[in-house]
Amino acid sequence: MKWWIILIEMLVFAGIFTALVFINYGGNNKYSIGSIHNYPPDIQEEYFKTHERVDTSYRSKNVLLTKGCGILIFILILYGCALLAGARTFKEGFLLAFGLMIWIGIYDTFFLDWILFANLPMFRLEGTEHMDEAYHQKWFHVKGMLFPGVIFALIPALIVGWLVSCIR
Repeated sequence: MKWWIILIEMLVFAGIFTALVFINYGGNNKYSIGSIHNYPPDIQEEYFKTHERVDTSYRSKNVLLTKGCGILIFILILYGCALLAGARTFKEGFLLAFGLMIWIGIYDTFFLDWILFANLPMFRLEGTEHMDEAYHQKWFHVKGMLFPGVIFALIPALIVGWLVSCIR
């Protein structure tokens, strides 16, 4: 596989992921169940004091639909990345896809969550604007990256590995 292509893919993937996050949290989109689900529990509790409570658990149909769409988008992106990088076997496709998913988890946690989410007013839910400490919960985001984040990363990686082995 071509390592310089993988480095470029990492940058492009981060750009695409950032764009998707900003689209998903732009305007009233941040009030969707799939978005509220990503907020720490204390922020959700404060928000639901003044807004209709909805199911934001992983069992919620809307959360499952949001995560399922995310997996499909990641599969498409990662499969294209695997082909561009020259992956030819299941192992190469899997490792490339899993590595890119781990990269995006790290990027999401340490940049998007810790810096942008914590500090940009556009990410604050109505009625929680005063909760600076809650928006700066670093451990909440690290835990989410580790579990279920790593499990979430395995799904598209396995499918991309399988696709590479079938097509190549």
